[in-house]
Amino acid sequence: MKSSRIGFVGAGRMGLPMVKRLAAAGHDLTVYARRSQTRAELDQLGITGELAAAAADADVLLICVFNDEQLTEIAGPLAGALPPGAVLASHVTGRESVLRAVADRFPGIDVVDAPVSGGPAEIQAGQLTVLLGGSPAARARAAGAVAAYASPVIETGELGTALAVKLVNNLLFAANAQLVAEAVRFGGDLGLAPELLLGALNQMSGGSQASRRAAEGGTMASFGPRIAPYLRKDVAACAAQAAERDVDPGLLTDVARRGPLAVT
Repeated sequence: MKSSRIGFVGAGRMGLPMVKRLAAAGHDLTVYARRSQTRAELDQLGITGELAAAAADADVLLICVFNDEQLTEIAGPLAGALPPGAVLASHVTGRESVLRAVADRFPGIDVVDAPVSGGPAEIQAGQLTVLLGGSPAARARAAGAVAAYASPVIETGELGTALAVKLVNNLLFAANAQLVAEAVRFGGDLGLAPELLLGALNQMSGGSQASRRAAEGGTMASFGPRIAPYLRKDVAACAAQAAERDVDPGLLTDVARRGPLAVT
């Protein structure tokens, strides 16, 4: 039995496995992807379409692009295509002010901030963490869609609160990643192999999500460059959000920016 009519924009590294789980869950789905290889794969599933088509007649439109600039870029074409009463849920980790500016372009549309925590492996397992901020009714409709790939789904309150939680999380993760890099350097000076140290830390009180992911990635030499572009984007978004609110992230920003990983 078909479920909600869902549009999806941004079938990339994160978005494509989301789309596959949405299709497997039986949703009536139209997806827009920019890359020709991805479009060809979606064509085989019969769910590809143009940008406006992904929004037309959608009950819920899910957006999974990389940053605020891309979200702003696609907002214009989507604004005229979404039907009144639809829900637009953005998985973008960015600034609340950008999300509210997008919401202002969609009269009659319920906008939800829906940032995520996790990666493709969690999506494929249906265990991605998704945060939802917006009106209660809009959060409920978004939750029904993202349930295809998310568990847990955490409702944080009004519009913007999910982004606030995600930005704090990402700034903390960036700081932890910098500390792990420093710990590996210090351990090396003490004669410890990085693999041994990271493996041990994961069983001890000093371990963290950052050290666990570094251990899964092999070494800091491979882990650092892989996560740096995402940390760079999110640290910048945190700084901009803090400046807009005139608040000070304090030590979190100091550690995130001063460590050996290139995030600025």
